[in-house]
Amino acid sequence: MHRKDLRDIIRSGESSTVEFKRKFTTSEKIAREMIAFANTKGGFLIIGVDDDGSIVGVKSEKEQVAQLEHAVLSIVPPLDIQIEILEVDSQDIVIVEVPNSPLRPHRYISDDPAEKPHERKAFIRQGESSVAASKEMTKILSGQRDTAPPMTLSIGDRERRLFTYLEAHGRATIHDFARLVNISKRRAAQIMVKLVRAGVVHINTNGDSDYYTLV
Repeated sequence: MHRKDLRDIIRSGESSTVEFKRKFTTSEKIAREMIAFANTKGGFLIIGVDDDGSIVGVKSEKEQVAQLEHAVLSIVPPLDIQIEILEVDSQDIVIVEVPNSPLRPHRYISDDPAEKPHERKAFIRQGESSVAASKEMTKILSGQRDTAPPMTLSIGDRERRLFTYLEAHGRATIHDFARLVNISKRRAAQIMVKLVRAGVVHINTNGDSDYYTLV
């Protein structure tokens, strides 16, 4: 990355594809940020820059790189990142470029030995924040892989009633859909995931829960 490009990114501030960190915090927090970028659009994690865009630099770029390389080991499937050091205003800045990964969803491996693979948390980028992905969002991310099996979708009475509801109310949750057509939340979630994968319905995350809208 050219120094001018980095300055432009910093000047534009944090976004869905840019996160500033004054310093390396913990391996878990940094891993979650990288996972969120990989599971969404990709982006840049920039260490040595305060939330307001002030350039503070890092004390030891070698230590920061070692910590980043350690943090990425707690991500599955393995995630390839690019780490670069640039000097800006006589301060060393660490730039981590995270790709929009074709292997998503990436998840975080916690220190809990009892944790099962399907219980590992995935994260996504929502605005300027990284938030936990719901089960439905995680399934949608899995369905976006090139290796995902073909999906079949049929539009019946349940789906048509959902579309009518969305046209009238603008949004619906899994609970709304299940109650509307008198099915279990599990079945409602399965149908909704298929509709999202088919590009008919859009999933939205507000940090606490998901809701769905027409595309």
